[in-house]
Amino acid sequence: MRKQKKLPRAKNKKGKKKTPTPKTQGYFWPMKPKRRGEERKEKKTRREREDAMGPPRVASAIAMVLLLLSSSFLLRLPLARARLPNPNPTSRALLLLPASSPLRAFCPASRRPSSATCSAYAAMAATDDNPLLADFDFPPFDRVEPAHVRPAVRTLLARLEGELADLEKGVQPTWGKLVEPLERIVDSLDVVWGTVDHLKAVKDSSDLRAAVEDVQPDKVKFQLRLGQSKPIYEAFKAIRNSSDWETLSEARKRIVESQIKEAVLSGVALEDEQREKFNQIQQELEKLTQKFSENVLDATKKFEKLITEKNEIDGLPATALGLAAQTAVSKGHENASAENGPWIITLDAPSYIAVMQHAQNRALREEVYRAYLTRASSGDLDNTNIISQILKLRLEKAKLLGYKNYAEVSMAQKMATVDRVEELLEKLRAASWDHAVQDMEDLKVFAKGSASPEANDLTHWDLNFWSERLRESKYDINEEDLRPYFALPKVMDGLFSLANKLFGVSVESADGLAPVWNSDVKFYCVKDSSNSPVAYFYFDPYSRPSEKRGGAWMNVVFSRSRVLARNGSPVRLPVAHMVCNQTPPVGDKPSLMTFREVETVFHEFGHALQHMLTKQDEGFVAGIRGIEWDAVELPSQFMENWCYHKNTLLSIAKHYETGELLPEEIYAKLVAAKNFRAGTFSLRQIRFASVDMELHSTYDPNGSLSIYDVDRRVAERTQVLAPLPEDKFLCSFSHIFAGGYAAGYYSYKWAEVLSADAFSAFEDVGLDNEKAIEETGRRFRETVLALGGGKSPLEVFVSFRGREPSPEALLRHNGLLPAAA
Repeated sequence: MRKQKKLPRAKNKKGKKKTPTPKTQGYFWPMKPKRRGEERKEKKTRREREDAMGPPRVASAIAMVLLLLSSSFLLRLPLARARLPNPNPTSRALLLLPASSPLRAFCPASRRPSSATCSAYAAMAATDDNPLLADFDFPPFDRVEPAHVRPAVRTLLARLEGELADLEKGVQPTWGKLVEPLERIVDSLDVVWGTVDHLKAVKDSSDLRAAVEDVQPDKVKFQLRLGQSKPIYEAFKAIRNSSDWETLSEARKRIVESQIKEAVLSGVALEDEQREKFNQIQQELEKLTQKFSENVLDATKKFEKLITEKNEIDGLPATALGLAAQTAVSKGHENASAENGPWIITLDAPSYIAVMQHAQNRALREEVYRAYLTRASSGDLDNTNIISQILKLRLEKAKLLGYKNYAEVSMAQKMATVDRVEELLEKLRAASWDHAVQDMEDLKVFAKGSASPEANDLTHWDLNFWSERLRESKYDINEEDLRPYFALPKVMDGLFSLANKLFGVSVESADGLAPVWNSDVKFYCVKDSSNSPVAYFYFDPYSRPSEKRGGAWMNVVFSRSRVLARNGSPVRLPVAHMVCNQTPPVGDKPSLMTFREVETVFHEFGHALQHMLTKQDEGFVAGIRGIEWDAVELPSQFMENWCYHKNTLLSIAKHYETGELLPEEIYAKLVAAKNFRAGTFSLRQIRFASVDMELHSTYDPNGSLSIYDVDRRVAERTQVLAPLPEDKFLCSFSHIFAGGYAAGYYSYKWAEVLSADAFSAFEDVGLDNEKAIEETGRRFRETVLALGGGKSPLEVFVSFRGREPSPEALLRHNGLLPAAA
């Protein structure tokens, strides 16, 4: 918010400054001096007016506000364009506004802030000072502050409420009169809320949390109002039942069917008390999932291990020591260095993984492991009760909608069914179990052969450490030694070259074109073969544990849309953001990546490609929108396969100092090590997917068993080494309790079947056959990447592969096929 300039004092004829008019004399304009008689005459009238409406300045404020609101309505101008006078309307004045006035939303009766705060919110919302309400080509990430969130969201919702009401009054079952205005309404909220939600994920603060917490109920209320609109629901059904149905494109048919299904799942068919209960559940679930995520972030940030003695961190590689020292500097230890410390260990992924894989200090590994495993499971940050409430509410919601459990609700919008998911998970579990048992035996034998005192008692905080030692011994390969070959700039160059070869697009830096939220964020433009832009994306690569949540993800900024095209363009181009949490640069070195971090970047870029290279012009099914959730991981996991493709890997693996190519013998070792402990890693994913499915299908959250009882039972058949009694990983399982994977974590395995089979099409034509690879890549682009949600995922896959998917390729890639096969 811009600061108000102080107005200079007026000067009299002699040039002397006049005494400024006291604020009590006039608020919006100075009052003329009155004679004494006039003052006495008006005193009684003024008191009467003050009793009825407050001081004169309040009455003037109300008059001005009402005038502006009525003018805005008559001229059909958005409220954000109307400029309110600068002085502060008090909360009392706002209470005197009509109940329907959007300005009442700035200071609701409950949680009402001070008059000054109300004024600030109202002023920002009603002027162009609020960047969230500006007419932007790219979101103003650099200008949005927590104070902008409340007024912007509430002003926007008030406007959208009016647009929705207008749509309902004149609704017609035609594309132009129903779907297009609906898309505008949905997109307006998606863009503003998406900007706020993204900033909360990458630039978290207590002020931003409080702002989001305040307006989230308003946002959910509007979404429920929209999803439960019977006029819109009936109009979509009318389209489906009309004589014109068969003339619609497949994409448009999918939109209509999806809107009808979403309306039903949003409670459109519920009446009175049931609908009210459903809406209460939705509001509470939003709050609970938000709190779950905040607790995980806070618990992760809370743990810090200060180390001053070098022998306590023996084994940690130079990059980890540099990061630990850099963290110490940021915490006030100004003289910290990688060589001499002090060092600070955190639970942020780069720090945690380095300790678990390389710290020779077993006690340190145990302490860090236990802290990580029990995040958000005690004290004020305990998520246990939150999980219980979430599961109860999801079950109650499912029953209100007429389903037996929440898993059935989830499956209503996916490719799979509960039975098919359980069948797939059991097939993969059976194929993985013996391999995982052998993995553990190999580890025990190796540790004993190393004459380690802990060899006879290997436990959870030993597994990653000894796995790395075994891999180094077996394949003569050390991940830390590979870091210098994977500098981030070179990795990105190689990734973009691959996209050009496979899909015929070029990726160019466009830094400075769009505002960013952190100086580390890069902005890129994607162009087609004619050098025309087709999309843009942001890339935020590094971990920032103090403000950025962990993990890696891609999300939508703008979707491709014909309806929302601007400036004479035929379509609005898609924009995405990719977020990772990899090791940041240390000192004068670039970000030197582990091979796993390389795979993660390829994975997220796969998601971004599906969003950016779509050819769907209907916004509701463009890019990743409208795609069944259990198919959305196909392109991301598909891209990971290219990390093991020789020409691709050697194009990105160059020593950052010498320029030396990664030796071919090391590439061969990487490929040989690809399936190292594949059975163990497969079971880990199956455990997560299985406990998710059981909690949302057969588990009774009102029964005597706890969520941890369920997890331990699942672990008996999915984990060779039984979990610790204090294992509380569920308390940080954000995918299913704060993300979109509730009763859907199986999607990773489901889509992995699709992605492995898709990559096998490239293997079939020969990975060294450049022309055939390009041709197959173009076919992949024209089907999997281009069709978006406009076709069912199975049809899209068959269009590319020529047949339905088979799990054989996945088992073969992971080395899990029976020996006879």
